[in-house]
Amino acid sequence: MIKKICMTVFALFLLLPSWSQAGSFGKDDPSGVPGQWYVGTTPSYVAPSKHPLLFVHGLNSSSNTWWNENNMYDTAYQNGYETAFIDLYPTKNMWDNGALLAQKIRDIHNYYGEKVVVVAHSKGGIDTQSALVHYGAFPYVARVITLSTPHYGSQLADLAYSSWAGWLTGILGSKNDATYSLQTGYMSYFRSETDHHQNVNRNPVYTFGGTTWGSFGSSLYWGGLYLSAYNSNDGAVTVNSSRLPYGTELRVGDWNHSTIKEGSSTFNLFENYLNEATNTSGFNSHSVVESKEADHAASFIRGGEYSGKKQEVVLVEQGAQSVTFDWISNSPSSQLILKDPGQKADSIFKVEKDESEYFNGAYHHTVTVKDPAPGEWKVEASSSSAEKYLLHVSFESAVNDAMRIHLAQNGISLKTNSSNLKFKQNMTIEYYKDGKLKKSKVKTKNDSLKLPKLGEGVYNVTVDIEGSKDKNAFKRSFIKSVYIDDSGKVYGQ
Repeated sequence: MIKKICMTVFALFLLLPSWSQAGSFGKDDPSGVPGQWYVGTTPSYVAPSKHPLLFVHGLNSSSNTWWNENNMYDTAYQNGYETAFIDLYPTKNMWDNGALLAQKIRDIHNYYGEKVVVVAHSKGGIDTQSALVHYGAFPYVARVITLSTPHYGSQLADLAYSSWAGWLTGILGSKNDATYSLQTGYMSYFRSETDHHQNVNRNPVYTFGGTTWGSFGSSLYWGGLYLSAYNSNDGAVTVNSSRLPYGTELRVGDWNHSTIKEGSSTFNLFENYLNEATNTSGFNSHSVVESKEADHAASFIRGGEYSGKKQEVVLVEQGAQSVTFDWISNSPSSQLILKDPGQKADSIFKVEKDESEYFNGAYHHTVTVKDPAPGEWKVEASSSSAEKYLLHVSFESAVNDAMRIHLAQNGISLKTNSSNLKFKQNMTIEYYKDGKLKKSKVKTKNDSLKLPKLGEGVYNVTVDIEGSKDKNAFKRSFIKSVYIDDSGKVYGQ
């Protein structure tokens, strides 16, 4: 039994109730209307020390993520907790959702007559912090648990807005206010507006992070493969991004971005932090503060639109242990042939559909080659109709650790870890103005790529590297996003 609470009307609905397993209600229930919230079945006994739990969903999701193929709601019920669930805008940014959530948190607080504990998955943690810090909902919340929240954004959002992937994500519908706001550059700006705000320490925050992508072909494998250049991740969010320097990290475990929100995975690990008896004084003393490393050179990216035939050339360096070719398109029927440097052709791509947050609905055509022959590899594609595609080539190679990239003052700096490494770089910067994509070449000096004066906004930067290590040629791609405020200050990881 759940109660659906609208803006001013209280109504009771029965959705497949089960008194033994409360979480069985709402199986395959469609997404609700943003702003609606739901009250779960009240346990037979609720200890006075137990706060009600408010569950907040993430990107492109809805309230039913907590009970459809998930026992989180049932686990909370079985452990004697009152529960509430809310539908936010699945594709809007933290400001729109924060304002809406703040209003509803007050309503939920008034309904229960006490503070609630928020358990938030993914972007829901950012929406929650926005509601508490910027929209004044902090008096109504006891504490917050975030499950793989990208507090510093996701490099997958950067990729989705890059010029290489933009063709594909545009037709998939992945470009929206939510994805736009999760670019690492914009999230750096959000952190600057939030982390020193007077309200930021009003509510203790406890975090979880995951390190598993799933098996080959699973929905989160592809994101994990791309994010591996940015260290440990759960297929959508890196461990570093899941942390807050003033929060308490409860656990990093072998969960992927979906399993981390399941009741059987994490509830018992954060239950001790839900109750009134929990001692949260001095919670900052347990903070996890970790410096953010620069990005590894592990990928080569190309993409766009074609009709008929298309060929992409990939340079594989001597000594690479393996290389994975992932041709991502909007069609499951892409005809692909892989040719090695000796022109030996093979059609060995495995096709899997993507069900992740950023490339949902795309099709992956993937093959991994162990101990690849050095030289030019070719991916040849043919299609009877117009096709949008993204080619992501990931390398397992010593070159990956020989060069890194990070944001410097008003620009981007390339750092090398080897005296035998030589490279040249071409940087293009893309941004939208008056609804149109603008591109600009940027000159380099002393391995520093200075950003032009572009005005306020989020800008996606692609850096293509051609180089050699010990006279062994290689190519790599870096994709970063930056946010420039109205005073010209640059924000980014």
